[in-house]
Amino acid sequence: MRLHRKGRTALVLALVAVVGMAFRVSWNALRDIAGAVGADETAAMLYPFVVDGLMALALIATLVLADRDRTFALRVLGAYTVASLVLNYVHGLVPELHGRTVDWGRLADWDPANWALVLLATSLPVGSIYFGSDLVAKVLHHRPTPIPSESTNAEESTETNTKRSTADLPVSTPAPITPNVTVLPRPVAVGFLKSTLPAKPSPSIASAPAASIERRAVAAESARPRRATGRVPAVAKSSRPKRTPDQLLAEAREATADWPDAKVTAEGIRRAVRTSPVNARALRDTLRAERAGAAA
Repeated sequence: MRLHRKGRTALVLALVAVVGMAFRVSWNALRDIAGAVGADETAAMLYPFVVDGLMALALIATLVLADRDRTFALRVLGAYTVASLVLNYVHGLVPELHGRTVDWGRLADWDPANWALVLLATSLPVGSIYFGSDLVAKVLHHRPTPIPSESTNAEESTETNTKRSTADLPVSTPAPITPNVTVLPRPVAVGFLKSTLPAKPSPSIASAPAASIERRAVAAESARPRRATGRVPAVAKSSRPKRTPDQLLAEAREATADWPDAKVTAEGIRRAVRTSPVNARALRDTLRAERAGAAA
């Protein structure tokens, strides 16, 4: 592990040394180019830091950012690398730039090429301000993805194991059946559900007296009271005690005292005293008999 770290440190230091020497070589060419497009002594000395410095910033941003932001940083790095290469190439082609005897704004003899080179050299500082600010903002607002811990990996592996399909489960093979031997149904372990399928008796023990089976209390029944599965009728909710026939007859007489004979029906009596249809018909016949006897 220590050798590995030492190797990485040596590699980084070597890279920094190479980049520093390359910057020194490129710095001379970019300084002369800046002086040719009108920069003073101070601006010409700072111009290489504008171009090559943004390249270094974009390279660091590619190591920090991810996804679309990283692609943007790579594009900035590639664009400024090409621009620096073109300016260094022009510096090698024009000997007058080395002695700074070239006319201002004249980097090539052909006018279209000269205009393009001047535009490129003068636009790089403005682009450094824009792209550099954007890269710094993206790096500051970047939130790295958290590294999953061992507990998270264990939970994911457990969840994966529990989501196996039934095709992965072992297939149980039935026990072989011996001929001329009575086979009883295999007992099944009951958890919180009760089996509703009765076992068929064997022909050899059909005439034997059935043993009394003790009903075991299921854990679900002993733990919770069973709820009603349907709506309780209104008659069951009534707290009125059961009435005798004499009491029903007395209530029917009182309720139908001012009724005409045509209104004395079984349905009307049933609704008035709230009794069953059988009792209502019996009360109707009794009341009609009493009224007929009174009228005679």
